Amino acid sequence: MHTRFALYAFFMLLIVLLSISCASVSPVPANPEQLNTFASIENIEPFWLPHTNGINFFHGKITSPRLEFWALQIDLSAPEIEIVINNNAYSTKVSSFVRDNNLIAGINALPFDISTSREGLPIKNIGIVISGGEIFSPANPNYDALVFYKGEGRAAIIRQPLIRTAGNIENAAGGFHQILTGGTPAQRTLSSESASTPVSATRHPRSAAGLSANGRFLYLLVIDGRRNGSAGATEYETALLLRFLGSHDGINLDGGGSSVLVMRYPDNSIKVKNTPIHGGIPGRERAVAGSIGIRLGNP
Repeated sequence: MHTRFALYAFFMLLIVLLSISCASVSPVPANPEQLNTFASIENIEPFWLPHTNGINFFHGKITSPRLEFWALQIDLSAPEIEIVINNNAYSTKVSSFVRDNNLIAGINALPFDISTSREGLPIKNIGIVISGGEIFSPANPNYDALVFYKGEGRAAIIRQPLIRTAGNIENAAGGFHQILTGGTPAQRTLSSESASTPVSATRHPRSAAGLSANGRFLYLLVIDGRRNGSAGATEYETALLLRFLGSHDGINLDGGGSSVLVMRYPDNSIKVKNTPIHGGIPGRERAVAGSIGIRLGNP
């Protein structure tokens, strides 16, 4: 009796093991947003995974320097892709911006005048905001901007002082400086690398945007910092990351505790992808001013 039971148990265990083995062989990844690890920035080979129509996602980690980042690739020529710029005059978390405007994704963009996690407070953008062809915040003469042209399915990075009217601009979001030009890191980023200030002192969480050479693809990038798993990036490293993602030109957006990338999923859930750190608290999202959002409209 015991022998029969042992043989039966053995065969049942064998069947279970075989079924598990067969189930593990699948063309669909168990984790569709898997983390890709690279030895250095120069070793990065983007593995874009489809998120929704015209939008791809990439999650990466670099061993040296220690960085973790999240990126989106958006096809601006896709007829269903719409750019939405937050023109609200009150502090708003990017997660709320995405949720309340039926967006697929959102990222912080402009610098602003207060630092708070509270929503609904009066807030002032430091730089240009154009939304739906209307100027809501004036240009800052010191900084650059990401602009989206009317009916062209393309974008560009230009100096804010050059934007005197909305003209043929449908949307625009100011940032800080252009850090990648023609695939080459800007001189200001090279200078920061060779400055007397230690490189580690210039590391911060970063938000940035890049454009392909023809302006068709928009790249949105967030790099974590100020935590054990990710030390933050310099402007130069951010420019390199944008380049290896596929960018020809790139702009440094507001960073630090403001850096956040938020995405909506098919089940309508809203997820903060990175670990924002406001007030020294990991996971606390800052309420910001102007943000860039992506919406799927009717093609």
